[in-house]
Amino acid sequence: MIDLSSGLGWLTWDFLIDAMSWVLIFSGSFFLFIGSLGMLRLQDFWSRLHAASIIDSAGVGLLLFGMMLQGGFTLATLKLAFIVIFLFITGPTASHAVANAAFVSGSRPMDLVEDVTTKRKRKKKVGKK
Repeated sequence: MIDLSSGLGWLTWDFLIDAMSWVLIFSGSFFLFIGSLGMLRLQDFWSRLHAASIIDSAGVGLLLFGMMLQGGFTLATLKLAFIVIFLFITGPTASHAVANAAFVSGSRPMDLVEDVTTKRKRKKKVGKK
């Protein structure tokens, strides 16, 4: 077994787990803040949808992983793991469903130059006989 405290008295496994959990919690909080700011500041639906998916997957996922490290090996950790798995499955699926519904209803991204999914009206060529 590796003894981490031989040369460094303050460096223990508990300290490393606490430090890693706080890094994850602060990272998740950062993603939640940036995603929330994006929901308020971005100009169109498609950009806001991207910000919402960042909040869902990255922000909440990192927060829950940090909480799992803080909780240790308990039943609460198992419940948090199930919540993380559920969010990673349903979050992108829900974002895709919302984006697909918006696209089908006619909403298009602002930078979309040509929409290849719509039917084009063909101009009749009028020729001389």
